[in-house]
Amino acid sequence: MRRRSRVSTHGGLCGYGVSPTAFRLDRLHYGWTCAARRWLLTRYRQAFRRVDHRTIRRYFLDHDVRKLHLGCGHNVIDGWLNTDVMSLRRDVPYLNAIKRFPFDDGEFDCVFSEHLIEHFPFAHGLAMLKECHRILKPGGRIRITTPDLTFLIQLCCAQKSDVVREYIEWVVAKFSPSPPPGAGEALVVNDFMRNWGHQFIYDEETMRLSLRNAGFSDVVRRELNASDDEALRDLENESRMPAGFLALESMTLEASKG
Repeated sequence: MRRRSRVSTHGGLCGYGVSPTAFRLDRLHYGWTCAARRWLLTRYRQAFRRVDHRTIRRYFLDHDVRKLHLGCGHNVIDGWLNTDVMSLRRDVPYLNAIKRFPFDDGEFDCVFSEHLIEHFPFAHGLAMLKECHRILKPGGRIRITTPDLTFLIQLCCAQKSDVVREYIEWVVAKFSPSPPPGAGEALVVNDFMRNWGHQFIYDEETMRLSLRNAGFSDVVRRELNASDDEALRDLENESRMPAGFLALESMTLEASKG
């Protein structure tokens, strides 16, 4: 995983070079350590899109306040049910965010995702938001952090802040092989729009519209890692990029289920 959550909409072992048809439980012979058997079982669940209902039930039993984290990647947050479409951690169950979630209506108090929804086509992103609305309790809150299209437009402005110039230099140096001398914002914008599995980059108006169309109300913009709701503070993983860069490229919106 690189500077932002790199999430595939297709889980399973093919991304690790393992064919699901070649995966056999009889490999779990007694000569393997317990840790190795747990690891292989986790890969089996991922290969066949198996939802780990036991881990989910355990979370429900241990938590009165239930908080769902979609597409957690490496950012596993204490107190949350961290889920992903591709994870080898036993405590991170499989969940495909563009399919129906394996939960009943109104089971969660909060939902959070960071740099996930932009990996889906627009219609699939709306389907994800509708599922978030369905599984939230009345009054439940959603927090979505995603790249901001306005930030990409600002990269091309003649007047650039110091952090914007530093961001462009960092992306060109780190992610553009053999860039021509003087290359800058055009390389960065194309990298952002075409790479990383990105499918749709939202501006604030479109993100607000999507949340309202999914049934949410009271949509408000927040600063990164800040919220009036204590449960929704300090969630974004700023450490995965140089200081200030995640805040530069992101917007964070919260909304309520009425």
